[in-house]
Amino acid sequence: MAETLSSEHYSPIVIDHFNNPRNAGPMEDADAEAFVTNPVCGDSMRLFLRIDRDCNGDRVAAATFLASGCPATIATSSVATTMVRGRSLDEALTLTRDDFADAVGGLPKSKVHCSVLAAAAVRNAITEWRATHG
Repeated sequence: MAETLSSEHYSPIVIDHFNNPRNAGPMEDADAEAFVTNPVCGDSMRLFLRIDRDCNGDRVAAATFLASGCPATIATSSVATTMVRGRSLDEALTLTRDDFADAVGGLPKSKVHCSVLAAAAVRNAITEWRATHG
């Protein structure tokens, strides 16, 4: 049975990001990417990052995503791309699942795992980029 998208379950921000995801799609010139999945529910997210290096440090210049799953997964993936853009890599790494959940106006307890995907994807992409670029 398909999940119902209603304001009884989700905040207006979740509904907006689900209906109008920001930065959705692959990135041809990504410097880093990460794929994460929740083995229990099957939701998944692929995050693409373009990193700028300059005298002020490494920053996320652009972020896009591909996601499959419930509205909360799509919404937290979307908001994650907007939150990491322009941040230093260290700043982006400090973002937690709670930061992503709060940014979409909160999530039902049964959907908090969706914000975990976003946080894990950010962490994994930056870790992978640092491992290959020092």
